Amino acid sequence: MEFRYLGNSGFKISEITYGNWLTHGSQVENDTAKACVSAALDAGITTFDTADVYANTAAETVLGEALKGQRRQSLEIFTKVFGPTGPKGHNDLGLSRKHIMESIDGSLSRLQTDYVDLYQAHRFDYETPLEETFQAFADIVRQGKALYIGVSEWTADQLRAGHALAKEHKIQLISNQPQYSALWRVIEAEVVPTSKELGISQVVWSPIAQGVLTGKYRPGAELPAGSRATDEKGGANMIKRFMNDDVLGRVQKLAPIAEELGLSLAQLAVAWVLQNENVATAIIGASRPEQVHENVKAAGVTIPAELLARIDEALGDIIERDPAKTLESSPKTREG
Repeated sequence: MEFRYLGNSGFKISEITYGNWLTHGSQVENDTAKACVSAALDAGITTFDTADVYANTAAETVLGEALKGQRRQSLEIFTKVFGPTGPKGHNDLGLSRKHIMESIDGSLSRLQTDYVDLYQAHRFDYETPLEETFQAFADIVRQGKALYIGVSEWTADQLRAGHALAKEHKIQLISNQPQYSALWRVIEAEVVPTSKELGISQVVWSPIAQGVLTGKYRPGAELPAGSRATDEKGGANMIKRFMNDDVLGRVQKLAPIAEELGLSLAQLAVAWVLQNENVATAIIGASRPEQVHENVKAAGVTIPAELLARIDEALGDIIERDPAKTLESSPKTREG
């Protein structure tokens, strides 16, 4: 496993992060989830990402159990706040001081730890003053409940505003967690240049485009049984934007490139996002331990420029590059 600094800090994380969105506490039985975490640890992964909203807090509980007994100082544990949790009442979501201060205590209890290494604003909250949010974050850092602050799916302007407040409160905003893959490149035009300027790294999710870049979905073919595209609990909805014959056909054109590098298509997809110098880590999920062992092989891979160009050529105009897509990620109202 290779390690990278997160943002303009002295904090190092594994360049592959194990995440449990859509799996722990919902799609995957707890024993299997724990086996996946064990596989991640065996593979040298030290960084684990979750959120209170995943499976309405159950994912944090499963991860806390799975990591119990590990040396805490050897791990980097990330979680997030914003989405509705518990009974989903009027103050059970967003980035208000009330919700943040209550949520961090709940997360720490479920994760069975005294602190998280990175506490992230899961989306931008248009209904709470940014000053209120960062004052709460600063208090959490001062209390030792979080070491660093991050955000997720923020625009370049939002990052700039958040970074200024973090600096004012003398805390470190060092990361942004966006969707990023060879198919979904909306952060490249604005978010990445701004992040480089501010000393913020990307912690990217869905590097395999919800499984599309594995090549297992083929044009005109039946969907593989048990795959995310058949999951009615949320997976099918997330993947549908890519499920057309043009996208699936072009993904198949990546197979010879992966073969030249001695990689599977999934490994190529993870390695591809890690070629971006502003990306500190790629989050992988798993429903089976074998998937962890396979995807972790993307760590440390260098893709030559000529092959990166061939990937661009193969995918062509199906690549989504519109930076406005990031603006669509955060709901404009808490009910939105």
